Amino acid sequence: MPEADFIFKISIIGNGEVGKTSLIQQYTHATFQNAYIKTIGAQFSTYNEKVDGLNCKLTLWDIAGQDDHFFLRPAFYKGSSIGIIVFSLENSDHGKESINSIKAWKNDIQKYCGKIPIFLFGNKADLADKSDVDEDSIQKLIKKQKFIDWFKTSAKTGEGVIEGFHAILKTLIEKNK
Repeated sequence: MPEADFIFKISIIGNGEVGKTSLIQQYTHATFQNAYIKTIGAQFSTYNEKVDGLNCKLTLWDIAGQDDHFFLRPAFYKGSSIGIIVFSLENSDHGKESINSIKAWKNDIQKYCGKIPIFLFGNKADLADKSDVDEDSIQKLIKKQKFIDWFKTSAKTGEGVIEGFHAILKTLIEKNK
């Protein structure tokens, strides 16, 4: 890819086991791995994407959601252009807990990055019954917390993943023109 017109750091955060790593794999390699591998601290990958004729170089930071790594987060957040908070759409205690943690994740990243744009990805759509997803509550949360938008995603099937990342890139390009 030719020289980048834009370079963006995207921090992907949320509780453990909501699918952050799998979303990155689906977006960058169109693959899904069934086995869960815990992220220790953070891992990052780079990805080049052409959007509206502009070359974008992305650094995707997958930040561990477990509390035992909280002290590392400020260093990992530094320089973020945008945040993605991932939560699980599963109808389970884990899914509900991930939704209830959204505001805390927003406060955490904004504490170190200021008021950067933040998107929500409701992941594991393949495991959620349509009746399980309360889209009205999610829309109210977006409005109240001033999130940019949300996408229903499945790292397993690819549903919503490309669309979500492309919306993020368009937001970043518009903000940085």
